[in-house]
Amino acid sequence: MSTEKNGPGFQFDNTYAKLPEAFFVQQAPVPVRLPKMVIFNSALAKTLGLNEALLSGDEGAEIFAGNKIPAGATPLAQAYAGHQFGHFTMLGDGRAVLLGEHLTPDATRFDIQLKGSGQTPFSRRGDGRAALGPMLREYIISEAMHALGIPTTRSLAVVTTGEITFREKPLPGAVLARVASSHIRVGTFEYAAAIEEETPGSLKALADYTLQRHYPELTSSAEPYLALLNAVMERQAKLIAQWMQVGFIHGVMNTDNMALSGETIDYGPCAFMDQYSLETLFSSIDRNGRYAFGNQARIAQWNLARLAEALLPLLNASHEAAVAKAKTAIEAFPALFQRHWLSRMRAKLGLGTEQPDDAALVGELLRWMQEAGADYTNSFRALAEHKLDGEPKFKDPKFLDWHGRWKKRREQEPEELSQKLMRQSNPCLIPRNHRVEQALEAAVERDDLSLVHALLDALRCPYDDNPQFAGFKTPPPPSESAYQTFCGT
Repeated sequence: MSTEKNGPGFQFDNTYAKLPEAFFVQQAPVPVRLPKMVIFNSALAKTLGLNEALLSGDEGAEIFAGNKIPAGATPLAQAYAGHQFGHFTMLGDGRAVLLGEHLTPDATRFDIQLKGSGQTPFSRRGDGRAALGPMLREYIISEAMHALGIPTTRSLAVVTTGEITFREKPLPGAVLARVASSHIRVGTFEYAAAIEEETPGSLKALADYTLQRHYPELTSSAEPYLALLNAVMERQAKLIAQWMQVGFIHGVMNTDNMALSGETIDYGPCAFMDQYSLETLFSSIDRNGRYAFGNQARIAQWNLARLAEALLPLLNASHEAAVAKAKTAIEAFPALFQRHWLSRMRAKLGLGTEQPDDAALVGELLRWMQEAGADYTNSFRALAEHKLDGEPKFKDPKFLDWHGRWKKRREQEPEELSQKLMRQSNPCLIPRNHRVEQALEAAVERDDLSLVHALLDALRCPYDDNPQFAGFKTPPPPSESAYQTFCGT
């Protein structure tokens, strides 16, 4: 552990670097020409116990650009694999470096990673850099997810490099400082399984490390590796249900983008749904809708099946017995997800108790919303606030019939508690895609961060109906409805 008096405040205790060397490559960030702080997350820095005053200025820019390595850091690029759109690939941190693991004042452990920090042995012909727009995008969306109460990696800072990054056109380069419970992915386990014959013991070492880091209560289980699989499934079922609750579409649910901590990780072509539709997707690279809104639970199960396959040698000495255990676990996921999803949807409708017909009631509303092209966020919030008069769609006989049955169902709930539940479960504000794009365009094209800060201010308390931020509730005009996102690599 390292601490620097009057320094940035990092207290590094780097345990990942003690895993077998096959899991990483010692790799310093590639220095940049002229680092400049663009945005700094003072609230997160305070939570982490860091020196806000020092890190928000030139010193922080030097550190978060990778030009200056803080005491105690052991920079490395992690190795992992992944199924990308269903195809297995050996991967690794091609444009990121893990500085180390920082311990907060209450001894909570967080990875501090620099994204866009230059080439590594895993870059695969890439330049290892990132552009300002995608890094600010991750900052905005990850902080919005945190405010919405959804487990997520977070963003500590974005620093420009003073260099040009070439994509479809020249763009200002940037580095994102990302904070995560860890960067252990399903793809990390796929990698461990792939190298097990060459480096025996790697899979067990990774599994034991993951248990100790994220699920220490399971280390004494009779079958700790099966318990690990089940625990990861539980967290992922809850996480995807939370995504669905607010209309979030991840956009690139490859196995290397599923973290075993249960946090949302990697905000490439993600977006939030305006009009409700299970087929909603925005990613330019998802041509077949594999990662569309309504497919996210199914893909999560598919990804978890890949984790189960990787764990097979640890589940039982008999391959057949191991497969049977894994199969039983994975087949339980749909019911597990349905339980979490229905609980979230009940809450959106103010239903604190369970009734047999609740799933049908929810399903009927969602089918009407899809047929009517209703805005997902605003429609639920209108229900929560009993403000249905201003929207012509709410005069539809189908909706009125449903609304009558919903009101009758709510009579079984304490009114005050039901109302509170709805307000806590239905945000007023989400990062509307057109608003995000406006903010990013101003930042990248005109060096104007005012819209980014205004958007972040609005998203800080997304469940509060603040008249000051009413403009951020408006869906995009029809001319901007054909929205598309890009991975930013």
